[in-house]
Amino acid sequence: MRKIVYVTLLLSLIPAIVMASGRPEQTNALRVGMDLRYPPFETRDDAGQPMGISVDVATAFAEYLGRPVEIVDTNFASLIPALNSGEIDVIIASMSRTEERAQAINFSEPYFYFKIISLVNQGFAEANGVTIDSPKEALTAIDGVRFTGITGQVSSSIPQSLGFDVEIATNLEAAVLNVIQGTSDVLMMSAFPVTRGHLANPEDTIVLWDPFVSSPIAMGIRQDNPDLLARANEFVAMMDEPGGLYEQLAERWDDTVMERLGRFGLEFFVNEN
Repeated sequence: MRKIVYVTLLLSLIPAIVMASGRPEQTNALRVGMDLRYPPFETRDDAGQPMGISVDVATAFAEYLGRPVEIVDTNFASLIPALNSGEIDVIIASMSRTEERAQAINFSEPYFYFKIISLVNQGFAEANGVTIDSPKEALTAIDGVRFTGITGQVSSSIPQSLGFDVEIATNLEAAVLNVIQGTSDVLMMSAFPVTRGHLANPEDTIVLWDPFVSSPIAMGIRQDNPDLLARANEFVAMMDEPGGLYEQLAERWDDTVMERLGRFGLEFFVNEN
């Protein structure tokens, strides 16, 4: 009989999280790698302890396996090397499942989707009939639409792949300013940077919510550990059951996500489209 980890149990496990700086007494702890610099998914509380949506997923997965959890704070770029060297057992870190990464590690089935949406200059949107509920094609069909982005990021690579020139900004703040001032019309990026820019400048920008890309977020597991991969897929498959982990996470995190997105709660990341 499959387990369902209830809210009270999940929350009761949070204080039992062990940081990598102090080895756990239980030698069978599930060592979960994540970079604790990305709230609300991976961060720390006021006492410096791991907290966030991914921390709750890791805690519930460890409970499903009947093991304590150890959160290993690891720079995002070092997560795959740390996994393959045996420093950690699993990556639960908002990591997109890509073909390149899948050459080095196995991935579970996706449990979240991170979407690339658009920050649009308000005047440009009004002049071209673009609204928050327009399809993404409403942007790419406009003659002369001007994109801004950052070198090496999807904000520049996606519009370039579609044949558009991109005004390169030195950083996120500069790219958002380009849209606010109207020197560029559109910035494509992941949800939180886009909505942060909009909520800070609601009279100068809108958010177009139809995603250009929906990246599958999955657990990363060593290729020599098929048993853990199978258990991870079992766990992901039951997350949307009644009383399951999605409902638990929504109860705990909906208000936080809603505050950051301004329109949606956690379901924005649960649904692919």
